[in-house]
Amino acid sequence: MPFRLTPAPSFRDRLAEADRPLMGAWICSGSPIIAEVVAGSGLDWTLIDGEHSPIDLETMLALLQAVAPYPITPVVRVPANDAVRIKQVLDLGAQNLLVPMVDDAEQAAAAVAATRYPPRGIRGVGSALARAGQFNRIDDYLQRAHEITSLTVQIESAAAVGNARAIAETDGVDAVFVGPSDLAASMGLLGQQGHPDVVAAVTETIRVVRETGTPVGVNAFDPAMARRYLDAGADFALVAADVSILARATEKLAADWIPGAVDPERTGY
Repeated sequence: MPFRLTPAPSFRDRLAEADRPLMGAWICSGSPIIAEVVAGSGLDWTLIDGEHSPIDLETMLALLQAVAPYPITPVVRVPANDAVRIKQVLDLGAQNLLVPMVDDAEQAAAAVAATRYPPRGIRGVGSALARAGQFNRIDDYLQRAHEITSLTVQIESAAAVGNARAIAETDGVDAVFVGPSDLAASMGLLGQQGHPDVVAAVTETIRVVRETGTPVGVNAFDPAMARRYLDAGADFALVAADVSILARATEKLAADWIPGAVDPERTGY
């Protein structure tokens, strides 16, 4: 008899069970070794970034395999709200998705449909060939896929902030994630994530989404800003990335041992 597998708790499940905010870090490098180091750190979750990184489908598979033995919950960000790429990433075995640049409820509903098999949605049926259903070793995967997987959508524009309630209330959206960097750019404040107007937009989005009962998270590498958003009610956060940790640590190493090696005005976040 083949070994029958039980899926890990989804990100939706982890959020529902948590009694504190879930803290995580990005994986952007594409290195399975670094991914495994992050996975064993004790963090709650990690975001494997398929949008702003060199991570392709084959690399993403290797990253998911690298973190699988650990209790950390991996979330995969697809490059766009595209049904074909969402299907491919789900079939790779990504249990939890983050879809970027969702500006309104219609786009949120399209993301939901891309993660659901007919008649609930439009996801193509290939689970017998895919790691998602462990090659037909997860019982009733086709019927249970929407229970096993989770969907987080990303609010990162001024338009999306205005539509935050409708996005959060879209059936099938399990969580909302706020991206201050692109939000700042959409507000004409490129690179000014700490601008009072941007901070106000983020905290207002947190408030509105929490009122719907949908978990809401935020990206914040600045520890003071991260704590501010957590105090405002964020349920989860990303507070660093593999590449940023390595960059800052090696800059400190150089500064400690090579006089004048690092210009502090040109490094850091």
